Amino acid sequence: MLELARSGLADLGAAIRLRNVWWELASEDIVDAHRKTLLGPIWPLLNFLLLVVALVLVLDNGGGGFSFAAYVASGMLVWFYISDVLSMSVTLFTREQAFIKGTVLPVSVYVLRQTLLVATRFLYALAGAVPILLFTGIEVTPALLSLLPAFAVMLLAAPATAVVLGIAGAYAPDLQFVVTNAVRLLMFVTPIFWTAGELGGIRGVLFHWNPFTHFIEIVRTPLIQGVVPLGSWAVVLTLTAFLLMGALFLLGKFKRLIVFQV
Repeated sequence: MLELARSGLADLGAAIRLRNVWWELASEDIVDAHRKTLLGPIWPLLNFLLLVVALVLVLDNGGGGFSFAAYVASGMLVWFYISDVLSMSVTLFTREQAFIKGTVLPVSVYVLRQTLLVATRFLYALAGAVPILLFTGIEVTPALLSLLPAFAVMLLAAPATAVVLGIAGAYAPDLQFVVTNAVRLLMFVTPIFWTAGELGGIRGVLFHWNPFTHFIEIVRTPLIQGVVPLGSWAVVLTLTAFLLMGALFLLGKFKRLIVFQV
């Protein structure tokens, strides 16, 4: 197993050395996504803003000791990123089949290409979230410094998720439909625009045992409450570590076999 992890790490290292390749491919993806549109890359920002505004107008009841707009904006910011990673990862290698069959590039090139793409889309959403957060008057506290490692961990988890779901999706094509439907459901059972109240009942269960809650909380709690959620950090770091180890093992085992499955 250690040998497979080393093989996966070697593939990743080779891809990092080819950063010009996946950087250019990702840049082309970003340009192509908005080619011939009037507003271009402003569209993802508008999508984020419109959804947050709609949720706040419909669901805000004026209760609670926090700004509901800031609560929703920070929750949606992380959820947009999570949903992008999940939805795109499960079809990663099937989307890249032409390159995989026609070149000898390291498999990790396509993983890093997607990671850069979802990170860029996250920055668009962040550009929409910042004005909302500033307008709602969030307090500047030392806890805000924890946002930098929070974003770093999220960025680290993305390629690991891409490898795990990408390989699974290549061997089980039906998984893309499972993930698509799961993402839609998870948006409603994750505390993005609802609160856990007294943390009792089904909401309390969903809040504590939903792993995506903790990825949201390491961003939202410093913003809303001005504290660092150590419990959520423990969950996030543990999950990310397992994801990374699993991804390296799978990459080492399947990097030469994936071409036969796409």
